[in-house]
Amino acid sequence: MAISALDLPQVWEKPPFPALLAALQGLRVEPPVWNLKVSRTDILKEQEMNAHHRREVAAYLSSIIRSGLLWIQDEEDREAIWEEASKRFSERCGRSAMGEIIRRWPFEDADYAPFDLAIKEPPLTGDNLGLKTWGSSYVLAQMLFTIGQTSLSHLLGQEDNQARPTVLELGSGTGLLGLAAAAIWRTQVILSDLPGIVLNLSYNVEKNRQMIEERGGAVVAGALTWGGDEDEVDPVLFPTKNSFKVIIVADPLYDDVHPGLLAGAIDEQLSLDLDARAIIMVPQRDATTIKLLSAFRNEMASKSAPFVCLQETVVAGQDDWGGGDDDEAGRVKCWYGVFGRQRLDTDTRV
Repeated sequence: MAISALDLPQVWEKPPFPALLAALQGLRVEPPVWNLKVSRTDILKEQEMNAHHRREVAAYLSSIIRSGLLWIQDEEDREAIWEEASKRFSERCGRSAMGEIIRRWPFEDADYAPFDLAIKEPPLTGDNLGLKTWGSSYVLAQMLFTIGQTSLSHLLGQEDNQARPTVLELGSGTGLLGLAAAAIWRTQVILSDLPGIVLNLSYNVEKNRQMIEERGGAVVAGALTWGGDEDEVDPVLFPTKNSFKVIIVADPLYDDVHPGLLAGAIDEQLSLDLDARAIIMVPQRDATTIKLLSAFRNEMASKSAPFVCLQETVVAGQDDWGGGDDDEAGRVKCWYGVFGRQRLDTDTRV
């Protein structure tokens, strides 16, 4: 149970620096790891119970930020208290107001040994949306074992000695999905994104590399800008076109240009073989994202070696930003699709 703000060191008590700092550090708020097994009733009940406590803590933090803290002699100590109180206040204003965080994402399933992924998210600034872990990444990651046994069983196989294809993740962001794929599918995964995103992505790759390799997987990260120039594509990782039998993507559409760019990137990187597959998940937050998904499907069907959607469904997900038109304690519907190349009358492909 959360401690009452009334039990914390109060400004009028003039608490010493160490006690006040410890109290503020104890109020640190971590963004949640989403859990769709919790019912809406339980979520609303918890929100109601916590509302009064949140107001108490906000008032407590405000009293410290407003105070001159004159009984603390050292100016640097006073600055440290104000900074810590401001951080705690920002954390309560939502994910976009937070600074850098590291979240641990648990993976537990009866079909494989449990593991955690440690994912660093820098402060969200400007339009660098790739620095945030989007909810659909975790949703799709939790489906990977089943996907490997069904939609990709012809490629990933069930025998340990069977060679498994290298997997490409497009728009990896913080890398949660690609790292999970390497650990669960026990294969090499190349994680890719814009050059400005790759630095943090590479950090997360190194942070989780040992665990993934112990499970039989391998990971590497590099730049791949959809429709970009040569200097925006890693020449070592992507020397030739149509090299990957499996591509995975989560939450890739949030601008009008993205459907065409993503379809083009998949067309360039996915093998021309008929057994190659692209696994896509797109949250349906509102009318705009639904329209972008429709445009993407049209783009995929228009390629010279056209794609067909072989399987699709809608699953429940969650997000730090809520669910738009479908908002229910941050919940959002996520469209899931499996694409393959369409067989043509003159096809000689496998």
